[in-house]
Amino acid sequence: MCLAIPGKIISIKNQLATVDFDGIQKEINISLVSVRAGEYVMVHAGFAIEKMDADYASEMKGYLKTELKAGV
Repeated sequence: MCLAIPGKIISIKNQLATVDFDGIQKEINISLVSVRAGEYVMVHAGFAIEKMDADYASEMKGYLKTELKAGV
């Protein structure tokens, strides 16, 4: 099973971005998408694979939290 996680871009340097995942910050590759600091992305295997709006990112985070609590 593959899983992508939404996160908010904090800063960008070349093709790498620092992304916040609910308080955990990781550096990811953004070479596949065109984004700016403050925007949200879906991240899989260290790569941003999709740009998303804040509402959709929030909805996805809520869904993931619910599923993880349920043990799915």
